[in-house]
Amino acid sequence: MSELMKNPRPMKKAQIKSRECRESCKIKEFDIPIKTKVLINAWAIGRDPKHWSEPERFIPERFIDSPLDYNGTHFEYLPFGGGRRICPGISFGLANIEIALAMLLYHFDWKLPNEMKQEDDLNMTEVFGITVKRKDDLCLIPSAYHPSK
Repeated sequence: MSELMKNPRPMKKAQIKSRECRESCKIKEFDIPIKTKVLINAWAIGRDPKHWSEPERFIPERFIDSPLDYNGTHFEYLPFGGGRRICPGISFGLANIEIALAMLLYHFDWKLPNEMKQEDDLNMTEVFGITVKRKDDLCLIPSAYHPSK
């Protein structure tokens, strides 16, 4: 990034070069002319009711015994993008999030603060930017988890 900031000309060229049709084609009923800029809306794909039952609900069990993977080969699910532009940090990100989440779930029980009586009170509104995050910070109360109890 330092070199790109010092030399903005290559950065501008890289920014212009997006997904662009190299030849005319037809996708379903749409004719896509050559040189058309094409953007993949992964957010909408991941919430398409044609592919997902209850797409807005968090149901991680749906991936158990599923042929889908996160490597960008199934276009129903593209959390890291796909093709030549797949996220280069996919391995690093997965390794780090898996171990951190596993440790937090193994060592603690988690509860909402007293003023929030149930999960329905939890506002799941998102804010979009370079990443998607919660609009409001998540405040939880941890308590030590003892599997033997």
